[in-house]
Amino acid sequence: MSESLARRVARLVSGGFHAMLDKAEDCMPEAVMQENIRELERTIDEVRTELGKVLAQKHLATKKLADENNRHEQLADQIATALDAGREDLAKAGIAEQLDIEARLPVLEQSLADCSSQERELDAFVAALLAKKREMQAALDDWKRAQASIGGATSGSGADSNKMAQLERAAEQNGVQFNRVLQRQGGIGIASPDAAQAAALQELSDLGREAQIAARLAALKAKP
Repeated sequence: MSESLARRVARLVSGGFHAMLDKAEDCMPEAVMQENIRELERTIDEVRTELGKVLAQKHLATKKLADENNRHEQLADQIATALDAGREDLAKAGIAEQLDIEARLPVLEQSLADCSSQERELDAFVAALLAKKREMQAALDDWKRAQASIGGATSGSGADSNKMAQLERAAEQNGVQFNRVLQRQGGIGIASPDAAQAAALQELSDLGREAQIAARLAALKAKP
């Protein structure tokens, strides 16, 4: 979820009442509360859309992870068959592909974990926004009932002030649990090596890979 959307969720859930009270000084409280409810509804729709994207990504990551694991097992059988037939060249090719799969698996597992974490966060945001919407709707209904029982403009003004004070107290009681909603981690830039160093590092990587293939091949050949 984008930081701007996360900030809006945090504002609506933890600070919506205070913003409403500030606006209500110069506007009709009913209009302000209705607009706040509409903004909550729009944000709920946006969060649900984001949740749908995350669920789609999670599905793709789960499928890809299963496919990679199945392919790794299939290669193990093919490598054993190649060794039985005396085809070390084919066995080496299979081992090389296994190593590539093993390099991708942690990335896919992390992607799946990230999707699950985002899913939980977005579910919590939807629940919090729905709770705030119910709270705002109840406050609006209370305000309307209070207005209906008012006999004159002066007493109406006093009732408005009373209701706004109650709303402010509710905001203070319910906002604390959302204080950590904007915590995010930053990245660190890494300088690129020059061309010669990059070539040397690539050669070193290739040598290491060849050693891995040779070691695994030797281990498979040593099995009874």
